[in-house]
Amino acid sequence: MIESVREQLLKTILEAGRAEANTILERWAETNGYDDAVISVLEPVLEKIGLIWESTQNISLAQAYVAGKIAEDFMAKVSEKYSGSSCYAAKKGSVVLGNIEDDYHSLGRRMVAIFLKSAGWEVYDLGNDVPAADFVDEAVKTGSRFIGVSAMMYTTAMNIKKVRSEIDRRGLGGRIKLIAGGAVFRLRRELVSEVGADATAGNAIAAPAVFDKLSREFNAAGGSI
Repeated sequence: MIESVREQLLKTILEAGRAEANTILERWAETNGYDDAVISVLEPVLEKIGLIWESTQNISLAQAYVAGKIAEDFMAKVSEKYSGSSCYAAKKGSVVLGNIEDDYHSLGRRMVAIFLKSAGWEVYDLGNDVPAADFVDEAVKTGSRFIGVSAMMYTTAMNIKKVRSEIDRRGLGGRIKLIAGGAVFRLRRELVSEVGADATAGNAIAAPAVFDKLSREFNAAGGSI
C-alpha cells in the first residue's frame, strides 16, 4: 500500500496538485503518525524527485518549486505539532547548517532545521552552495559546537572534505563536530568517514537524537568553545 501512496504523491506533485498532495500526507499521518508520513512517504518521494532531476533533468523548475512548497506546507504542520510539546522547550545549544559548495538540494536541509529547532536547538542556516570556510567562520562567530552539512550526490558530498580540512587547519577538531547528511549517505554509509564527518543522521526526524548524542559525548569529554 505504501508504494501506491508514494506513487500517488509523486504524480500529484508533478501535476502541481499542492492541495491534493497535502491531503495525501495528512491522510497518512492521521492513520500512521506524522513521523511516519515524513520518513515513509514524503522523504522517499522528495529523494526520487531529486534523483530524476539529477539523472534526466525531466522535472521543470515549476515542478521543483511545487515540490518545495508542498514539503514546506507539511513540515510547518509537523513543526507546530512538535513545538507544542513541553519536552522540546529547553534550549540545547546551536548548530550551523548548510548545503555544501555546488549543492542546491535544500529540502532535506530545511526539514532537518525544522526538527532541530523543534527539539530545542538554535539553528543558523547558511543556505545552499556554502564554501567550507563559511561554515567554520559561522560556527566560531556563533559559538556553535556542531556543523551540519548536506549533500545529495556523491560528487558534491566529496566537497565536505574541505570542511573537515578547514576545521582541522584552524585547530578546532576537538571543539567542533562535523555531521554530514543527505540521500547519498544513506546509500553509501562509508562516505561518513571518507569525508571526515563525525556522524550522520538517517533522516530529518533522527537528526535531533544524533546531535543530542554528540552533545552528551562532547560534554562528557569536557569540551568547550
